[in-house]
Amino acid sequence: MDTDVQNYARTLTLRSPDHYRVGPFTVRHNPGWELKYANYAIPDQGAEPTAGDIDDLVAAFRERNRLPRLEYLPSWAPAVEPALLAAGFTVENHAPVLACTPAGLLPPKPVDGLRMAEPVTDAEFTAAAAVQHTGFGGEGGPDEGEIAWLRAAVAGNGVAALALLGDEPAGAGGCSVPVDGISELAGLAVSDAFRRRGIGAALSAWLTTTAFERGCSTVWLEPGSPEVERIYAGIGYRRIGEKTNISLAAEAR
Repeated sequence: MDTDVQNYARTLTLRSPDHYRVGPFTVRHNPGWELKYANYAIPDQGAEPTAGDIDDLVAAFRERNRLPRLEYLPSWAPAVEPALLAAGFTVENHAPVLACTPAGLLPPKPVDGLRMAEPVTDAEFTAAAAVQHTGFGGEGGPDEGEIAWLRAAVAGNGVAALALLGDEPAGAGGCSVPVDGISELAGLAVSDAFRRRGIGAALSAWLTTTAFERGCSTVWLEPGSPEVERIYAGIGYRRIGEKTNISLAAEAR
């Protein structure tokens, strides 16, 4: 399953219009969105990069004013992390990767008054992106990249969601464009005023269910913390491996 997830991420990167290749790496570049999580490289399977390959990769990121960064499953290319560490990179974390199938999905505890639906209007997409933006520590209004990601998910047979309590946006998230029946649940956020009410679990289950209804056989995700992992475990997500997130500080090299 971990190889399937890595193939999924690499395929989406190759489909992105602004991706580029450097040595044994494919780079997902987002020209309109500087967020580090939207700009990263994936090594080829079994890659054994040279010091020159890594120097070229760092230069390519910096020419585009982006943080040199990679996201990948270590089992995919075991020789890459030691080479990156030798070049001055620092591991951000080894994050667990969770996955859920239709047979494993568990119903969450209902949340009274919670309504969930896919954004349709410009105002709804902006409201969903605003919840994500502030939920992940951003200030001001949402970035255009955040709105575009939600729109692209819907247009590509993925899922986007805006959760409301009364008339107030309470949560948002999405499942990305599927590849071979696999989708990633990403960007799930709950507004500060509505946390610890079960909204995250309810919204995650709604997104996952909708992805399954649209033909996905597996939805995977990367939880942001052990507490968040427990929420996903409560609706049926289980560990299938781990993902390396690794980057080179701006002042390094």
